[in-house]
Amino acid sequence: MKISKQNAEHYCWGELCDGWHLVKNKKLSIIHERMPAKTTEINHYHHHAQQFFFVLSGTATIEINGNPIILQEGEGIEVPPLTPHQMQNNTEKDIEFLVISQPNSRGDRIPL
Repeated sequence: MKISKQNAEHYCWGELCDGWHLVKNKKLSIIHERMPAKTTEINHYHHHAQQFFFVLSGTATIEINGNPIILQEGEGIEVPPLTPHQMQNNTEKDIEFLVISQPNSRGDRIPL
């Protein structure tokens, strides 16, 4: 079955952000996320999940171990387990990106 934002399971996170589960099982999670202008995820890490963030549109900033890294459209970065990270949209436009987690990060998020 084809999957897209239009038919995927949707959820809201933070105050204004959206996520769509493109793949959701115990071994793998792929989420299409949208962050409006000037929104920030909480700083956190995962015990088990490794993650890969890939920007679909806009310019994202991801802070990894306290170091800000700017990701342009078409760029991504891997975040190993036990690594503090925080996705940020410091721009005036929405950003959209994929978050790929292996294994699924559900219940594995530790806020800092």
